[in-house]
Amino acid sequence: MRSFVVSALREPPFAHVRHEDTEHVARESADWAQDLGLISNGQRLHRADAAGLAGRACPQAPRERLRLLTDLISWLFVMDDACDEDGLGAEPTRLAPTVAALLDVLDRQGAPGPVPPGAAGTLALGLADLCQRVRGHRRPAVLLRFVAGMREYLLALLWEAANREHERVPPIDEYVQMRRHTGAVYPSLTLTDLALDGFPPAVRRADPGWATLETLAADLICWCNDVFSYRKEHQGGPDAHNLITVLARETGDESVALRAAADRFNDRLGAYLAAETDLLASHGDAVRPALDTRRNWIRATYDWSRAAARYE
Repeated sequence: MRSFVVSALREPPFAHVRHEDTEHVARESADWAQDLGLISNGQRLHRADAAGLAGRACPQAPRERLRLLTDLISWLFVMDDACDEDGLGAEPTRLAPTVAALLDVLDRQGAPGPVPPGAAGTLALGLADLCQRVRGHRRPAVLLRFVAGMREYLLALLWEAANREHERVPPIDEYVQMRRHTGAVYPSLTLTDLALDGFPPAVRRADPGWATLETLAADLICWCNDVFSYRKEHQGGPDAHNLITVLARETGDESVALRAAADRFNDRLGAYLAAETDLLASHGDAVRPALDTRRNWIRATYDWSRAAARYE
């Protein structure tokens, strides 16, 4: 399966580099998760290789900011595993108390003070720590973007849970829209922009072309992950929340769906490169750092997914 994916997907034409402190940050992040009680042992999180993904996404970041991104990705892996493999996301009524408790953490926007005990348990402690550290950078716009992105992620998990409860495979347009949020792409990009000081000026972000590029980047990141993870996710039965599964429902043929998913990725990559060219022509170097962040994430997802033990 992996050899088919590598041959079918167009390789992103961006530099692939890795932060020199990746291994050190991996140990620190694992200790962070263990100390908070997010994990009882590090085996599953080690296979996820959050630091390997973060280190590729921001290879030139200061180590402390790389840690923040790595810890976010570690938290997301723990949350996703709880929903997908441990049954938390099997139905909305089971997941809703945890989501409500985590939304309460987000409403505090990183304010200091103890986290009230609630249904989310150690997940709430981890999320509160992340919010407090983002707040500590004293960039209110960054904090608000991060909180908003995490809120969209949590609410999208309830959509997934409702689909699981009813054994529903969503139609393609609905899936594409919601996948951008279930993949937590936007909060991850926010912390990567923070790590690299890559925010374009607000007037540039108001350009509709920027919103188009951001959407294209999110699709590429999520679809690449879907294609590489499909074989593992399919072992326990079809996973409704994978691009190939959604396409197979519409085409009735898995092999056709595999090729269609790869074609969608390749077409989106071409559209992304064109959108980049347009933005650079309109805004010049003012947007180049932010474009580098999105290039890094697209390339990082491709390289990390190719090697990820998580999908074996």
